[in-house]
Amino acid sequence: MSKITPRLWFNGRAEEAIDFYTGIFKNSKKLTIAYYGKGMHLPEGEVLVATFELDGQEIMILNGGPHQKLTPAFSLSVSCEDQAEVDYFWDKLVEGGKEVQCAWLKDKFCVSWQIVPKLMVQLMHDPDKIKVARVMQAMMQMVKLDCEKLQAAYDWCD
Repeated sequence: MSKITPRLWFNGRAEEAIDFYTGIFKNSKKLTIAYYGKGMHLPEGEVLVATFELDGQEIMILNGGPHQKLTPAFSLSVSCEDQAEVDYFWDKLVEGGKEVQCAWLKDKFCVSWQIVPKLMVQLMHDPDKIKVARVMQAMMQMVKLDCEKLQAAYDWCD
């Protein structure tokens, strides 16, 4: 078990979500699943708690019912090598969900994700504050991040 494990509170569909996520990320697998038993507050046979791994990151789902809601205040961020990887994860995770803005999306289970190319992180750490401001301004106009447009904003007037 990881020292720190993100835990997501679900209201049903936990097993469906695990299948969805592990089908998208390489090197992913289900780890443990415990089910509600007779006399518990959700129907017997529903997932109670489950752990799974997404490309090496352990995540836990608690199927706790309607008492808590997922919000964008907590998101999972995917670091992408290039635009092709951004496109892949964006298209898969937004299916049945909702595009937001600035690399954010909400999947069909209401989990918030940020799909971020490594290029964005590199450009944001440049010591030239003017270049960083141009990159930020370009990003604020985007929904899914576009590496070519981010690089063009960075290189403008060089």
